[in-house]
Amino acid sequence: MSGAVKKISTGLTGLVVSKNPHHQLASLYGKTLRALAQMPETAAYRVNTEKIIRERAHVVATTQDVADIETKIGCGQVEEILVQAENELLLARKFLSWKPWEPLARQAPARQWDWPPAKIQPQS
Repeated sequence: MSGAVKKISTGLTGLVVSKNPHHQLASLYGKTLRALAQMPETAAYRVNTEKIIRERAHVVATTQDVADIETKIGCGQVEEILVQAENELLLARKFLSWKPWEPLARQAPARQWDWPPAKIQPQS
């Protein structure tokens, strides 16, 4: 017996305790990195997401204690981090179909990207 305390509940409705978070996170991060590798190297989403995923994958690979993983990543319980990793993988795959790095199919309307938007004039 290792003396480690076993988590019996996350305390979050509908979120069960992960039995093998190291394996699950490593798998999800690997899949996400493979999806990102299919995007252009200069795509903003790829650049920023790849940095985060690589950092988190390194934490998972070099940290045995689940509580330490939670502390080092700093985004909740490991089960919440798993949900985040699953969602990021889904988003990366959507980006592959959306291809936001490609030029627009047609010219954007005038002032499309201006911020703040023009003030609406009150009606008399």
